[in-house]
Amino acid sequence: MSSVKPKKHLGQHFLKDENIAFKIVEALKNDAVLPLLEIGPGTGVLTKYLIQHEVDFYALDVDKESIEYLKNTYPTFGYRFILQDYLKYDVPFDRFNVIGNFPYNISSQLFFKIWDDRSKVDEVVCMIQKEVADRICAKHGNKTYGILSVLLQAFFDIEYLFKVSPGVFNPPPKVQSAVIRLKRNEVTQLPCDEKRFKQVVKTGFGKRRKTLRNALKDLNLSESAKALAEMDLRAEQLSVQDFISLTEKIS
Repeated sequence: MSSVKPKKHLGQHFLKDENIAFKIVEALKNDAVLPLLEIGPGTGVLTKYLIQHEVDFYALDVDKESIEYLKNTYPTFGYRFILQDYLKYDVPFDRFNVIGNFPYNISSQLFFKIWDDRSKVDEVVCMIQKEVADRICAKHGNKTYGILSVLLQAFFDIEYLFKVSPGVFNPPPKVQSAVIRLKRNEVTQLPCDEKRFKQVVKTGFGKRRKTLRNALKDLNLSESAKALAEMDLRAEQLSVQDFISLTEKIS
């Protein structure tokens, strides 16, 4: 096997620009400290630099062809290439980092899984659709501000690193891409129930054009909760801290 064919149903767009691949790996600040999960290694454009940097990496992919290709290309590291879906993977490390050119069709799902793994994830460097990157980095009051913005910013410091044009992929996607870095902040636990926090955020943005009083009405709030001043606002008007505070008040 000499190559891996990109598969549309897996959302695969293989990066072919070595300079960008190098920049993505270099953006990982703690590459030599913790185990690293590479999500969706594809043809190994990032993997080769992880090997050069002697990083303790493990690459997960649902594409059997990709895993077989990487095992054949790097037989010494064969045990590090795992046919597995990160969305269903119980990571066997207490702490780890994440890197990858995330499949475009499941990038949001991957970030929800990263949020679920927030007690273990120290750092994430990834390439995703520019639209998703804009959403994750957005601040309150912005139309692109949403569920992922709030959930991820509650636990991570997020940096927008650089944009990537479609022409450096095979096949070229129909969207612009961007590379971002998430670094775990010092928050170990929110001062509110975190499951309730997630529920409030998702429900609030589920009807983002409505005030929170109407958007959250299915949560069976008390009359005192309904009377809170925040209930006159829409979800996009609340900062991350506002959502934390609101969850405390209505729980």
